[in-house]
Amino acid sequence: MTSDVEIQPEAGPSGPSPTPVPGVPSTWATLRSLLLRLHFYAGILVAPFLLVAATTGLLYAASFQLENVVHSHELTTSVPAGQQKLPVARQVAAATAAHPGGTVGAVWTYDEPGATTRVLFNDPGLPESIRTAVFVDPYTAEIRGTLESYGSSGALPVRTWISQLHRHLHLGEPGRVYSEMAASWLWLVALGGLVLWLTRRRRAGRRLRRVLAPERGARGLRKTLSWHGSVGLWALVGLLALSVTGLTWSKYAGVNVDVLQTSIGWSTPSMPVSGGHGDHAAGGSGAGATPAVDADQVVRAAAGKGLSGPLEIVWPAEHGDPYVVKEVDRLWPQRNDQVAVDAASGQAVAELRFDDFPIGAKLTRWGIDGHMGVLFGLVNQILLAVLALALISVIVWGYRMWWLRRPTRGFGTPYERGGLRRLPLAVVLPLAAVVIAVGVFLPLLGISLLAFLVVDVVLARVAASRARKREDSEPAAGVTG
Repeated sequence: MTSDVEIQPEAGPSGPSPTPVPGVPSTWATLRSLLLRLHFYAGILVAPFLLVAATTGLLYAASFQLENVVHSHELTTSVPAGQQKLPVARQVAAATAAHPGGTVGAVWTYDEPGATTRVLFNDPGLPESIRTAVFVDPYTAEIRGTLESYGSSGALPVRTWISQLHRHLHLGEPGRVYSEMAASWLWLVALGGLVLWLTRRRRAGRRLRRVLAPERGARGLRKTLSWHGSVGLWALVGLLALSVTGLTWSKYAGVNVDVLQTSIGWSTPSMPVSGGHGDHAAGGSGAGATPAVDADQVVRAAAGKGLSGPLEIVWPAEHGDPYVVKEVDRLWPQRNDQVAVDAASGQAVAELRFDDFPIGAKLTRWGIDGHMGVLFGLVNQILLAVLALALISVIVWGYRMWWLRRPTRGFGTPYERGGLRRLPLAVVLPLAAVVIAVGVFLPLLGISLLAFLVVDVVLARVAASRARKREDSEPAAGVTG
């Protein structure tokens, strides 16, 4: 929810002023006026970041289907499913022969009939988190194609392009400021809008329908507000989830999230042996070290510990390191167990069970997968698309309200200022402490909030100066007359 408006019979020179809620202490009415003013500024100035994030997020929600269509040749086999699959070692050998310039970093195998095996190579000169994927038909060892694969999700070029558009607009690290700004403000704008919506509707009437659904028969500004508030209310939980999970990937707040998780013991545990560090380890100087056992022995050892496909088999990073076999089934109910297999003996030497993860690490895993649209498959992707459309609609309605309440010329003015000075010190001090703490934890939110405050003070000074000039000129005009 990006903007709010109070429908009042009259409006003063600075726009409609919120009327105190009957029976509620004046301190709350003052706090509400402050929230309304903040919501107004956020809706006008932060909404463009949210609009871009929602639009690119809508495109990302469809990226999995686009990937399957665009790269269908590489992802599917050339023969009907049901034949006997070749040994994994033979498939890796075929991929290595087709791509002799790289070293094997990992292999992805699938139980799904008709899916190709993906052999990932670490190639010098490729950007960070990018590997070369060679797709092998598991029934014939035919090479179905070669593509670049991005990150732990294995995004192929079309999904990678959309993902990076959503993440940083293809501007690199500087572009991540936009997405972090959107994630930092989304929760605050949404919760603020919820409070404003519920308190306004309580004055209009206590009927539940008037809170949950658009107002029947409303027109103009009231109709727009009705849709803005109702749709924002229904989308609230999803928007909060997107905000929180988006912050875990952010450039600045993400560091604070990691520190917080570590301090309370919620960090994601790692395999308790050397090696097994996924993409980072696979890119080490010793990646591709030749082990004594082959991939099929490793798969059998992992299967003996209960692991089943789809699997990622991570090659030893250094001499003496083990293979690490990971379940990579992100679809609920997930399979995320890991087993380390000794590269000399082929025996399982360590296990990491998802059931043993701290609750915070599990929530992080589920949150990220939900944000990416893989936790519940197609249903998840449809839900993301609906949330993106809801956020886009709420933003557009917010701007429409801003436009409808504008004066004859120019744009609508902010809501009444000066509320902070009317609050008692017992309220101001805790409020300031909370705002400072949140601003430090979410740096871009804190910086932009401070910028809003500076702009508001400057506008207040300019308005006061103009008022004094008008007062000074009126007596002079009377004398001249």
